[in-house]
Amino acid sequence: MSIHIIIDGYNLIRQSSELSRLDQQDIQLGREALIDILAMYKKIKRHRITIVFDGAMAPRNSQRQDRQKGILIIFSKNNESADSVIKKIARSERERVLIVSSDRAVIRSAASFGSATISADDFEKKLIMARHADDVEIGIDDSKGWKPTTKKKGPSRRPSRRQRRNRRKIRKL
Repeated sequence: MSIHIIIDGYNLIRQSSELSRLDQQDIQLGREALIDILAMYKKIKRHRITIVFDGAMAPRNSQRQDRQKGILIIFSKNNESADSVIKKIARSERERVLIVSSDRAVIRSAASFGSATISADDFEKKLIMARHADDVEIGIDDSKGWKPTTKKKGPSRRPSRRQRRNRRKIRKL
């Protein structure tokens, strides 16, 4: 089952060292670089991805919704923020989405609707790991195999149902 990933676009761009440099040069460069990275990720993982940007900084003559490289791009209306659009999506889709944002208000709101959340920094690490794993996949050495052990693994206390559901979604990234 694929996950629907909702990304707070400018939040992720400004949290990333690589993307924030491009964003400082030109905001359009930052958006395009993010879309390119996510398009590569989508080819690897096949998750449904939606990026939400603030409409106040939208390019002129742009549509409110657009699809580029298989990714849905939404610009909020001029009088609303991207955060409110993300909260509306989380309210309507509930457990079916994973919200990527470092904004605490967005995270709290999404979690209250049952949506899984991940910070922009952690998601960027997942993007880098997926890209690297795709590059290295050819050179995997399986000759060592599994070694049986009696060492116990696992948590001493079972996490809550919400935490387990959130962790399952994040593992799929």
